Amino acid sequence: MKSESYQTKDNANDKYKVLFFAGGETRDDKFNIFTGSFIRLMQKILENDFDFIRGVYFKTPMMNVIWALNHAQIPVEYPENERRIQNSFRQVVETCNSSDSQLIIISSSSGSIMAAQTACYLSKKNSNKDILKRPFHLVLGASMISSESVLYKKLIHYQEEGKIGIILHDEMQDDGDTSYGVGGTTRMEAYRNAFGLMFPFLSGKVGPSFLNTNPETGHIHRRRSQTVQKAIDYINIILIKNKLAGDYYKEKALEEIKNEIC
Repeated sequence: MKSESYQTKDNANDKYKVLFFAGGETRDDKFNIFTGSFIRLMQKILENDFDFIRGVYFKTPMMNVIWALNHAQIPVEYPENERRIQNSFRQVVETCNSSDSQLIIISSSSGSIMAAQTACYLSKKNSNKDILKRPFHLVLGASMISSESVLYKKLIHYQEEGKIGIILHDEMQDDGDTSYGVGGTTRMEAYRNAFGLMFPFLSGKVGPSFLNTNPETGHIHRRRSQTVQKAIDYINIILIKNKLAGDYYKEKALEEIKNEIC
């Protein structure tokens, strides 16, 4: 889904800040090929205007996924009591040292849940525009969030209120990725969906198990996480096609992608 109600500006006074919430295989200093490539390329393109969220990951990918499954359905009722949401919110506030900045939050896989929860909290805290004067954009890539969930509908609500600008969701998903929307509308549904992804032969689903990481025959979500191409595709959609960071960074992205594939 993409909103057309808010258009990015591009002039000499524009300030962009881009933050990335990575997926479940991430640590503060450890990344899969996609995440590492995306961070590297975005740092080349945006330099000091890009950073990635730290201090919100568990020690194992399984625990990151479990947290995401548990929080994929509705906004956390008391986010001020949730340490990981507080950590990410604090980094957002510290990054946007100018309230005039155009903030862009990008996420992938299980990181989409943390990003969505942080976006809801940010929208609530920014009701008087004390943190940001401009609606921030939100990118939910390879997303575990169901468009039928209360969490997603709350994001749309904040968008309609003018607190969130553009939301990129549907076009950020890979064709055939059965993990899309796995978080469902209830926790029971989330775990039932996750079980079906891991053991498709028991649930009547078709295709490789999510546990299959083979770069040729594995689940598409896991295969794509092992490629630089996924990082290039993200940048193409976010910075080039949709120009979320304006024309200047669009041109820098085009140049950097050209250098990467040559």
